[in-house]
Amino acid sequence: MDPSALLRAPEDHWDIFCPVVDNYGDVGVCWRLARQLVTEHGIAVRLWIDDLSSARRLIPSLDPSLDGQTVRGVDIRAWTSTFPDAPVGAVVIAAFAASLPESFLEAMAQRSPRPAWINLEYLSAEDWVAGCHRLPSPHPRLPLVQHFFFPGLDARTGGLLREADYAARRRAFSREAFRQALELPPEQPGERMVSLFTYENPALPELLELWSKSPLPVCCLVPEGRVLPGLAAHLGLSGLRAGDKILHEALTVCVLPFVEQTGYDELLWACDLNFVRGEDSFVRAQWAELPFVWHIYAQEEDAHLVKLQAFITRYLDGVEPAVELALRDFWLAWNRGEGVAAAWPSFAACLPLLKLHGPAWSACLQETGDLAANLVRFCKVEIE
Repeated sequence: MDPSALLRAPEDHWDIFCPVVDNYGDVGVCWRLARQLVTEHGIAVRLWIDDLSSARRLIPSLDPSLDGQTVRGVDIRAWTSTFPDAPVGAVVIAAFAASLPESFLEAMAQRSPRPAWINLEYLSAEDWVAGCHRLPSPHPRLPLVQHFFFPGLDARTGGLLREADYAARRRAFSREAFRQALELPPEQPGERMVSLFTYENPALPELLELWSKSPLPVCCLVPEGRVLPGLAAHLGLSGLRAGDKILHEALTVCVLPFVEQTGYDELLWACDLNFVRGEDSFVRAQWAELPFVWHIYAQEEDAHLVKLQAFITRYLDGVEPAVELALRDFWLAWNRGEGVAAAWPSFAACLPLLKLHGPAWSACLQETGDLAANLVRFCKVEIE
C-alpha cells in the first residue's frame, strides 16, 4: 500500500475518533454510526480506533497490523500516540469525550472552513440530558467550538442508532432457521430461550440455579465473553468455549461464537428474554421489542444506578405498577449482584406483559428519528 494514501481523504469526509474503554460497546457504537453515514448518507468516513485488536471482534475482516484499511466502505485508521499528519474532515466526532490529538486540534483550527466538532456522548435517560444536548463549548485556546450531541429517548435529544433496513431484516428473520444454523437442540414445549451477554456478576450462580430447577426448560445462549469463566465455575468445568452445549437439569447452556452486529440482532430476535450490557447491545435490545435485562456499566459511588432508575422510569411510563415494580426489583438485584432469587418469580411472571410493551416502546423511540440522520442534519444545517 502506498504510505501517502494514508494521508489523503476527501475534503468533505467525516472523522470519528473512538477510544476503546469497554472493549466492544464503544467500538460497537462508532462502527455502527460510521457504516450508517456511509451507506445511508453517502458520507466518506474515516474512523480512528485506539485498539484495533479489540475492534476485530466486531469487525472480523479487520487487520490490526495495518495502520489504514477500508472495511465495508469505512476508512479505518489506527489511532496511535504518534499521530500522523492527516487532513481534517468537514466534521470531527470525538466519541465519548475522547481527547483529540493536539496536532489534529491545531490542524482543525487552521482548516477553512473550520470543521463541525461534535462530542458524541454516552446514552442516558436522565432529565438533564435534554438541557445539554447541542450546547456549544468553545475551546479555551483555539478558535474552535465543540457541540455536545447526546443520544436519547425523546425528541429533545439525538435519538438512537437504527439502520434503515432494520424492519425488513426483522421481518425476514426465522427463529427456526436460526436454531438450525446453530445446531441447537429441538425446541421443547414451554421452553424459554434466553441470551446472556453480560459483565461478570456474583448473582450469576444464583440465577443459573433457579433456571436449572425451573418446571419448564430453559435454553441459555451465551456469546463468548467475560461471563464465561463464572459460568464454567458454576457448572463445575475448567472452561467453556464456542460450540459447547451443557445440560444441567432443566437448563441447557449453549456457548456461541462472538458474533458481529447483524448476527447479534438475530440472536436477540430469537430469544424470549435478553440479558444485555453497556450501551450498544442495550439499544439493540430495545429495537428487538422483547423483554430484556440491562447490566449497566458500573461507576463509582453507584452513579450508574441513578441512570438505571432513570431509564426504568421512562421505559415503563404508563405500565401498570406491579409490572414496573417487578422489573425494577429484578434489574436492581441483577446490577447489585444480590437478591436475584427473590426478585425472579415476579419478574418472570411479568414477561408476557413486557413482551406486549416492547413494540409500543420501539414505536415511541422511532418518533425521535435515527441518531445518524439527526446528526447529519445538525452538522449540515444547524451548525452551518
